[in-house]
Amino acid sequence: MSTQIPETESQGYGTAKGFCITASFWMVIATLYGLTTAIEFIAPDLLGNISWLQFGRIRPIHTNLVIFGFVTPGLLAVGHYIVPKLLRTRLYSEKLGIFLVLLWNIMLAAIVVTLATGHTQGREYAEAIWPIDILVAVIFVLMFYNMAMTIKHRNEPILYVSVWYITSAVILTAFVYCIGNVIWVPHAGALTGIPDAIILWFYGHNVLGLLLTPLAVGIAYYVIPSVCRTPLYSHTLSLVGFWSLLILYSHIGTHHIIQAPVPTWLKVISIVGSIGMIIPVLVVLINLWFTAKGKLAEIHANIGAKFVFTGTIIYLFTCIQGPMQSLPQVQRLTHFSNWVVAHAHMGVLGFSGMIAIGGIYFILPRLTGKPIFSRALADFQYWMILIGLSGFMVTLTMAGLVQGNSWLNGETVYRILPQMHMYNIVRGSMGFLIVVGAVIGLYNIIRSLFFNPGESL
Repeated sequence: MSTQIPETESQGYGTAKGFCITASFWMVIATLYGLTTAIEFIAPDLLGNISWLQFGRIRPIHTNLVIFGFVTPGLLAVGHYIVPKLLRTRLYSEKLGIFLVLLWNIMLAAIVVTLATGHTQGREYAEAIWPIDILVAVIFVLMFYNMAMTIKHRNEPILYVSVWYITSAVILTAFVYCIGNVIWVPHAGALTGIPDAIILWFYGHNVLGLLLTPLAVGIAYYVIPSVCRTPLYSHTLSLVGFWSLLILYSHIGTHHIIQAPVPTWLKVISIVGSIGMIIPVLVVLINLWFTAKGKLAEIHANIGAKFVFTGTIIYLFTCIQGPMQSLPQVQRLTHFSNWVVAHAHMGVLGFSGMIAIGGIYFILPRLTGKPIFSRALADFQYWMILIGLSGFMVTLTMAGLVQGNSWLNGETVYRILPQMHMYNIVRGSMGFLIVVGAVIGLYNIIRSLFFNPGESL
């Protein structure tokens, strides 16, 4: 495969560029909020009584910005490049795409302002108020329309598996978001009692399983074969992985509340589905890793592929830990502890986030017709995030085991807090490395898009 990029390829792609900027900017803001929460664990009184900097407000801002401000637009940036590319056509409407980028940023700003001022629906990952929920639903519906029309007007008759994953993620999220945020109850955005908990975690888990995961896997299916210059190992396996993901993932959210009085049959289904998730995960990883067999030098040489391939490795660890902690006996130890926080960061930043960053670095030369501004900065960002995330995961997993064992032995929460202090210091230190990586990434991506003196490829 030639590295020569046709002149026409660097033209257009305004939607992809817009989402690249969106993801890199909001990653900095999201990680700064995360670092602030980590600091509050170390020194709870440091920021005084400033209402909009209280943990109960900045924590949901952090989680929403990581998911919807950084990872999702990062993956959508790559999706809006590779879907038209695979279909051998242009995006149906770049004007609509750029308009949706604008709406997306308005939505993110609204989330920050409303949550900071205490306007929240108080539900995990679903804190945004009703008008913002409607805006999110409209964005996803219009985005699906744009992609569906692109597919309709395609010049390539065969739909490569990445197109399946990316378009399904967009339309499924439109439905899941509306259901999980209970948009038919505007004044509350919630049901009552256990039914609301079930609906919430149907949504909360499927934000990862039916939005971030299909987008990330679809991008990995494009980037790794492209860099290795070899066909995908098995198209049949890719479709097995696609359908098994949709069948198994959609109903396992209840494993977050198996300690609650949820119907037993629903708990059993969620646990069995969680264990069954080993199937689509192994199918995807076998397919990708066999594609890359003997080609690791090519992957290492391409910074985008390096991020993506690392994301697939972390995907394995995430999906070993996830099914394990869905088991009731394990949850007795890990539930409500820092173990769960480590697992969430492993899945969102380690798997989806690394693939989002890698995908952006992969498409930047193809969007601009020039190499990325600085390979050295991109490598430095890679190590900052990898070291920070690895230290984060190990530290919080250890802290979670200390918490869980102490609680099982009858200790009260406040008596464990002094033991958590050193873990929280390490957590904050690792978070600082991730923030440094985010800032470097923003600088490198902006310079690559707009102020890149490099010669055209």
